[in-house]
Amino acid sequence: MICNLIFSILIVTFAGCASANTLEKEMVMTHLNASTPLDMTGKTITPFILFHAAKHLQSLEHGEVLIIRTDIFKAIESDINAWCRMSGHLLEKIETTKESQLYYVKKGLPKSTQKSLAIIISTTSLEELLSPLGLALSAAISGRKVHLYFQGPGTRLLKKGYTASLDSFSMPFTGFAKSGLAKAGHLPAEKKIQQLKELGAIFYICGGSMDHFGVKEADLIFDDIIQAEYFTILEVMESSDVHIMLQ
Repeated sequence: MICNLIFSILIVTFAGCASANTLEKEMVMTHLNASTPLDMTGKTITPFILFHAAKHLQSLEHGEVLIIRTDIFKAIESDINAWCRMSGHLLEKIETTKESQLYYVKKGLPKSTQKSLAIIISTTSLEELLSPLGLALSAAISGRKVHLYFQGPGTRLLKKGYTASLDSFSMPFTGFAKSGLAKAGHLPAEKKIQQLKELGAIFYICGGSMDHFGVKEADLIFDDIIQAEYFTILEVMESSDVHIMLQ
């Protein structure tokens, strides 16, 4: 039984590595002509899909059309419609085949908005980070200003080389969990944070938590992270339209 368990863990670890390598390859940007769809089949996590769609739209002129191919999944259809409404693009039509759907998105003019999102993160749990980071990415991809304040254990997420994992007894299965999440389109937390930075998100770290959780200023992943405490984040939250706090 023990031998079987070890063998299973080795298979899971190998599968996780293979999936991660495949995911890295998928993230390489390629130029698409008007008739070549952006192939997002196999992915069901819309921030992953629309991050890449938004990147490709940057290379198109106003009025040009990007075709996105996805699996047939109702949540994707709802989210692409919502993203187009928030971003000022036009979803011209949807074509459904036996195995996939094609979304024809006409690039619109940049939609001016002053709306913003503020999130407080106090955890490093792989599972608990999925929703807040997904919402933060969705807001940033849609042109909203995003503020992220990391406090308590969450400060470790802004430390160079740190990776989120499952909690306590589930920790040995982190690689397996990441592999399954990656197949759907959930990138590791540290990569989502990099994407948020690329999209212009503003990062804050609780100065009072840094020493306690072993985070030095020289360890921070970005040079412009704002060290602050309660009054700063209260001011940010008062001026934001949406507030999320993750303990």
